[in-house]
Amino acid sequence: MKPLIIGITGGSGSGKTSFIKHLRTRFTEEELCVISQDDYYRPREDQEIDDTGVVNFDLPKSINKKDFVRDVTRLSQGEVVTRMEYTFNNTLSESRELVFHPAPIILVEGLFVFHFKKMKRLLDLKVYLHAKENLKVIRRIKRDRVERNYPLEDVLYRYENHVLPTFERYIKPYMEEADIVINNNRQFSAGLEVVSGYLRQFLNQRQAQAFQNPSETTPHE
Repeated sequence: MKPLIIGITGGSGSGKTSFIKHLRTRFTEEELCVISQDDYYRPREDQEIDDTGVVNFDLPKSINKKDFVRDVTRLSQGEVVTRMEYTFNNTLSESRELVFHPAPIILVEGLFVFHFKKMKRLLDLKVYLHAKENLKVIRRIKRDRVERNYPLEDVLYRYENHVLPTFERYIKPYMEEADIVINNNRQFSAGLEVVSGYLRQFLNQRQAQAFQNPSETTPHE
């Protein structure tokens, strides 16, 4: 049986990470596999540098989309995928090997999962997280100051010159193509219930179908 492939996107600070964290608690690793665009950044030396000498990680070309699409395809075909974690040039964090196991539901998340044409064609369900711009800025500051140890001036510069232009050009236009749009200005609990219910229904239907047709299984089942 073909797995259900879900794409989740939204601007930086829209709450993708928190949403997915809550969603994961509702399913086992045997039911849901999450794979992130963040682990497919090209090396720092291959990234574009802007006119002021600052590396711009917020461009589609920053991502090794060939490897990203390849690994999601392999997962959908029942193969195990390994990848070294990308640590965003954070000296406080050590890179580790990530292992992704195939599952009935594969969740693909990242800024450009709708923009990459080959990736978009793999998606069965597209979910878009939306939040007001001022809230996204605040969340970005909190994340980059705490998790990545970036100076405040650097965070604000990147947001104004890299993050926002990229959002306007490569992310926001795809909101109209999403199957589900979740507003996350205050909370995403209602959207979480909708997506969770859809996934649980898919798993139940899959289980019933497998019971009726035991020969129709994927290579990893």
